[in-house]
Amino acid sequence: MPTVPVNDIEINYEIAGSGEPLLFFTGTGGDLRNRYSILESPLVDHFQVLAFDQRGLGQTSKPDKPYSMAGYANDGAGLLDALGWASCLVAGLSFGGMVAQEFAIRYPQRTRRLVLMCTSSGGAGGDSYPLLELSELSIAERARRTIELSDIRWDRQWQAANSKIFKAAFDLRVSQLEYISRDPVRAAGARRQLEARQWHDTWDRLPGLSMPVGIFGGKYDGVALPENIEKLQQAIPGATLEMFEGGHLFFMQDRKAWPRIISFLKNEPT
Repeated sequence: MPTVPVNDIEINYEIAGSGEPLLFFTGTGGDLRNRYSILESPLVDHFQVLAFDQRGLGQTSKPDKPYSMAGYANDGAGLLDALGWASCLVAGLSFGGMVAQEFAIRYPQRTRRLVLMCTSSGGAGGDSYPLLELSELSIAERARRTIELSDIRWDRQWQAANSKIFKAAFDLRVSQLEYISRDPVRAAGARRQLEARQWHDTWDRLPGLSMPVGIFGGKYDGVALPENIEKLQQAIPGATLEMFEGGHLFFMQDRKAWPRIISFLKNEPT
């Protein structure tokens, strides 16, 4: 994977697919080496998808100083500058959806269409679950709680009835958390992302967005609550909203999700 200097860091990025350019902001703890990667999604069959490790994560630099949501958005703009992309489609998932909001507000001329997936505005529009609060838990309990939050149907009763499925998800999450915790620099970078996330608030600025905006979420999401997602639509003029049968990973749970997201990005009639 190539790297490029942007602002005060080196950003690790990857481009896959062909078609109209699409900048994708990944979620909390996003690392392009993790699977399932957005670069393995159906998006690459329709667009030239640019994804990257955000500051503090993956193989991108992890400077020893506080991070901010504005800084994350500026990193995205700096990456476009480095690659010569004047404007593009923009999409963000979860934390990445928060950054995508900030990016579109700051760089509307570079945002052709905007997709926000399972995310929140902060402020009066509601916050996503405060994941920083889970950092004091043991790795095993933190893994369990993040799984439970990702779909409110996945309670202890569901876990017992679907033990093989739960164990696979649990073991994967534990391995990811253990990998981060083994390196103090990685752990500090991941924590700084969560610290920046807690100050996210675009609510009062969202009415100024004028590009087409599509908002997509899961009906059983315990991280970005459905009411938060609905408030995003209320705040953004002309925004469209679709909810799917799933939780925070609705795009993997409901086969109708990716086709609808892709149709919105292509401006196809519904």
